[in-house]
This record gives sequence, C-alpha cells and structure tokens, in this order.
Amino acid sequence: MRRADIYLYLVTADFSLYGGAESLSEGKSKRAPRRTIVESQTSTQHVRPPQDPSDFLWIMTEEPHRSRRMQILKAHPEVTKLMGHEPLTKWIVLAVVSLQIATAWTLRTTSPLSPLFILAAYAIGGTANHNLFLAIHEITHNLAFKGIKANKFLAMFANLPIGIPYSVTFKKYHLEHHKQLGVDGVDTDLPTHLELLLLNNVAGKTFFCTFQILFYALRPGLVRAQQLTRWHFINIAVQIIFDYILVKTSGWRPLAYLIMSSFFAGSLHPCAGHFIAEHYLWDGLDQETYSYYGPLNILAYNVGYHNEHHDFPSIPWTRLPALKALAPEFYDTLPSHPSWPMVIINFIRDAEVGIFARAKRLAKSTGVTPITRSCEPSGGNSEDSDSGSDSKKTD
Repeated sequence: MRRADIYLYLVTADFSLYGGAESLSEGKSKRAPRRTIVESQTSTQHVRPPQDPSDFLWIMTEEPHRSRRMQILKAHPEVTKLMGHEPLTKWIVLAVVSLQIATAWTLRTTSPLSPLFILAAYAIGGTANHNLFLAIHEITHNLAFKGIKANKFLAMFANLPIGIPYSVTFKKYHLEHHKQLGVDGVDTDLPTHLELLLLNNVAGKTFFCTFQILFYALRPGLVRAQQLTRWHFINIAVQIIFDYILVKTSGWRPLAYLIMSSFFAGSLHPCAGHFIAEHYLWDGLDQETYSYYGPLNILAYNVGYHNEHHDFPSIPWTRLPALKALAPEFYDTLPSHPSWPMVIINFIRDAEVGIFARAKRLAKSTGVTPITRSCEPSGGNSEDSDSGSDSKKTD
C-alpha cells in the first residue's frame, strides 16, 4: 500500500467502530470524539456540552430503570417468562473454580516473579477470577438456584479462588446499588469526593484503573460499613479454611497465584473495562447506565447487557439477549459501548470523562423528592431515553 493510500485511510476511516476517535481530524475540534454508539442511528455528533470536571453531575430525577421497567412490562407483559434461575450457572462455576485450583497447584514450584507465573496469573487467572466475580454478581440476585441459602453457599464456593472472602459483603452493597442507584452515601459504587480531588487527571485515572480492585474493596467499608452477620462469619471461615488447606498442602505460591489473579482481574484487564463502562457518563450525556454487546460477554455472564440487567434483575444472564430482542424499541435507541478495552483507554486519555463523570442524587433524608422520569420507547432522541427496574423481584 502506498504512503498516500495509508494517509487517506487514516484521515477518512471511522475509528468509532473500534471505540476510538471518529477520525484523525479530531484535533481540529475542541470536543473529544464521540465514544458511544447507537444501533438505531448512524450519527456520531455530540448532542450535549461536556460535563463540568470539578464536580459530579447532581440530578433530581429518580433512577431511570424503574420507569423503563414499567414501560416494558406494559408493552411486553411476556417479559415475565424470562425471569427465573439458570441451572447452567453452577456448572460453569464448578468448571472455573476447578481450573483455578488446578492452575494454582501446577504453579506450586514456580517463582511468583517469573514471566510464566505472571503471564498465567494475568491471562488465565485474571480472566477466570473476573468470571468468578461476575458469577458471584449473578448469584447475588439468587439466579443460580431457587433457594436463597443454596445461592449463598454457591457464591462462597465461587469465592474460593479469589482468595479473600467477600461474597456475603458484596451482596448487601450490590442490592443497595440496584435499589438506590446514584444515591450519595448509599450506592458505594460511586467514587468519593476525595477520589475526584486526587485522581482527576491522566496520572490519577491511570492509577485508578490499575488498582480498581482496591477501590472497590476498600471504598464500601469506608463509606457505608456493614453490621456483620453469621453469614459474614461463615464466608470468612470457609475462605480461611480453604486458604489454609491450600498453603498446607501446596505451599504459599498457589495462594499467591490466586490473589495475583484477583488483582489482575480488577486491573488493566480487557474484561475490567466493564467497571467503567457500566455507569460512568460519556459524551456529555446524563445517561447513567451503558450496555456493551461485544464478544467479551461470553467470559462475563453477559454483564455487558447492563441496562437490561438493571431494568430486570430477575432475568438471568442467559436470557438478557432475549430481553433486548423482545424490546428493541427501548434498547436499540440507547447509546452503548463498542469495546471494553477501549473504554479503559478512552477513560484515561479523554479530558471529558473522569472520576467526576458519575450521576449522583441526594439521599432521601435530605428531604429532596426525586422527579419521576417519563420513559417513552423509540421515536424520540436516543440520548433522552431512560430506563426502569423489576416488578417481580428486586434481588
């Protein structure tokens, strides 16, 4: 290919297909390129000005998923047939836990500083433990078994290769995240003001993306500590016994592999892009939740179908694509992400998105009443479409 042809391609190519710039002429514009895509239209133009980076976006409307849920139930009452548990989940959990234990045992004589150990922890362990993170997320909604106790014990089993007990703690925090999305001081998925002050630049965002797992592990306890229950102690005891047996029979290196795997799973890993993709605000829009429909969903229990999941938490991962297909007038008009890895890159390099790019609401104790959203399917501007929640089951 001639140099002139290469230049012509670089200037005219639509890089938005890859989650990147609209074109290499982006420097001529004061705006960062459009990062999200909309299935039902081809426009890549910005429709809103960029967000003020000095603070979060404080809003007075109610969380969007409840209103869209009610609209979808009205338009498609058959959606309730998609609700229920998914028997396949437990078998995948068993397979991935077995894979991690086998890999950890295989590396029992390998130095943790060796390239082989680190590569295995990133490529195999990071992917497997990220899969287990999302298995626990799925099980938290009681979608693996009909019984609540069976789901709790399966979550603890999925927790084993992660090395640190968290499945019980995660459940309470995550259900609050669903029921009070964006509520300051309640939804612990939200960054704190201190994080905004310290990490609101390229270096800070790089640090945040590298050590995401630590922020998600430590922030909830600092913002909204839980009262320990017997289930917490059971989770802790089961994990300590597993770790002890592993170290006693195979040495400390297998446990080091599992913990290193957990770190990589929540760091600069392709699958970890979903942490940022799900609820950060993009392109100057006030849309609070974004979906991703790409191939990495295969490794992640379809968590990329995140608008669909928040609208109907009682629908298991295997049926979320069916939900989207059932109600395209609601979902195809919403901007979504084309790539999780590019989400991480764009988050770090774009000045228009950062720690500040989250929507927050005041807690009800402040006396401020949220404004009810109106959610109309299709027809209107895709950027103004809203979302709803699950009438049959909220956890």
